[in-house]
Amino acid sequence: MHSKFMKALDLAIELRNSPQKAMQCLLEEFCYANGYPSRRRSLVDDARFETIVVKQTKQTVLDEARTKANEDPNMEDAVPEQQLQADEVPQMEENQATSQDEIDDAGLTEEEVVLQNAASESPEAEKQVVRAAVVVHLRDGMGSLGRILKAVETYHGTVVHLESRQSRSEGVQFDVLIKVDMARSNLLQLIRSLRQTASFGSVSLLAENNVSVKAPWFPSHASELDNCNHLMTKYEPDLDMNHPGFADQVYRARRKEIAEIAFAYKYGDPIPHINYTETENKTWSAVFNRVKELMTKHACSEYVAVFKKLEDEKIFVKERLPQLQEMSDFLRKNTGFTLRPAAGLLTARDFLASLAFRIFQSTQYVRHINSPYHTPEPDCIHELLGHMPLLADPSFAQFSQEIGLASLGASDEEIEKLSTVYWFTVEFGLCKENNEVKAYGAGLLSAYGELLHAISDKPEHRAFDPASTAVQPYQDQEYQPIYYVAESFEDAKEKFRRWVSTMSRPFEVRFNPHTERVEVLDSVEKLDTLVSQLNTEILHLTNAIAKLRQPFC
Repeated sequence: MHSKFMKALDLAIELRNSPQKAMQCLLEEFCYANGYPSRRRSLVDDARFETIVVKQTKQTVLDEARTKANEDPNMEDAVPEQQLQADEVPQMEENQATSQDEIDDAGLTEEEVVLQNAASESPEAEKQVVRAAVVVHLRDGMGSLGRILKAVETYHGTVVHLESRQSRSEGVQFDVLIKVDMARSNLLQLIRSLRQTASFGSVSLLAENNVSVKAPWFPSHASELDNCNHLMTKYEPDLDMNHPGFADQVYRARRKEIAEIAFAYKYGDPIPHINYTETENKTWSAVFNRVKELMTKHACSEYVAVFKKLEDEKIFVKERLPQLQEMSDFLRKNTGFTLRPAAGLLTARDFLASLAFRIFQSTQYVRHINSPYHTPEPDCIHELLGHMPLLADPSFAQFSQEIGLASLGASDEEIEKLSTVYWFTVEFGLCKENNEVKAYGAGLLSAYGELLHAISDKPEHRAFDPASTAVQPYQDQEYQPIYYVAESFEDAKEKFRRWVSTMSRPFEVRFNPHTERVEVLDSVEKLDTLVSQLNTEILHLTNAIAKLRQPFC
């Protein structure tokens, strides 16, 4: 993967006089090598976690393309300096090899000792490719990330996952987690080489087969969602030349302004008020009128009922965009769901985790005025018109939360499957109603073109079955050729519960609404407490039934 990326990077430098062509080559090489088809957004691809290095290494080429295309055509192209600093990467021979006896045991962690012992069993074991996670602390910021990737390439490794976050350690700017597939001997050499680089504070190895799967980290309280805000870098106006706002400097600045507001948000804060511009309200009005025109005939009855309720409470009005806080208050009263602002497209794991707490992470920015009826990424019009009405329906809210709970502690493969189920239900789901097919998916209810396509006889309609739905490939650049039709929300929930019970996660979780905490049911004491609570609920239900059966005096 990385050799292809470096090849594309070299091509981008060579084609300095044609930055748009260079940028396209760079995007295609990197995106397709990592399972991200160019110009596409999908929750399945998000589950594989697109690497932040894309944004860092291609930013200069993008700036050149934007400058030449729109802003200052007379400005000369410049070779990106950070792309020419190959001499800063640790110098290593292409075929360099070090025997296990030459590796000093002093200072090795437990994981490294286990890895070294496994490699020393035989020449075959030494060359066996394993998957491991390496945590690197960057002193000098994200500019050092290229050195790590170059080192991985030199030792013939493949990057399969990369994420970063601001570090809490003094003297360190970022913590980077990078998963690699690499021969055992090369992996040990990689660790030693990285530790010799002054730009890195420390380097740690976590071999995947030695990490406990009994208790993987996931948010256990709603406040910990402050740590679940990792963004994808796909289809942003700053990065993708096909984005409607790529050449609009004012729009890009507005997006950054609203994103910073979301980044600053913490659990317990009131949702910041956004003073939407006349252009943004005009975009909302155009989409609102179109959705209202079509929903009575094509949307499910639950959506129509809540939509009208939102109009009655003056939250949905055509003249202005609703504020997330007023929408959050409405949801809390109806189903206990609340909102928190998101800066952009979240990774699938982070987004699904928030649903477990009955929290929906919603964007606050608005799609570009030049493309009011379609957006390549989630925006607040999609969230408000597509998702919010059904999150106020008790049955649908319960289904959404159960998807979120199933994602906590799930493997990457299971996250992909859950993401796909989410895609074909919450985003593009259909259901039967009085022998007619109606839409309940947010992607359909906020994009009228695909809505009309979905309810027509052009695509294939399949009965909703989570096991087959979870592995159905899809793409989001064009209309779907296949849609899944649920008999009802209740039927879909029951099928989903049975399917989730077959997942490999070695524990069960439940959400405690009183403490806003997810509890792992891993002890007799916790189960006793739960049984006691259920017995109390059953007693209340029994008493209520008995009283209803009594004749009126």
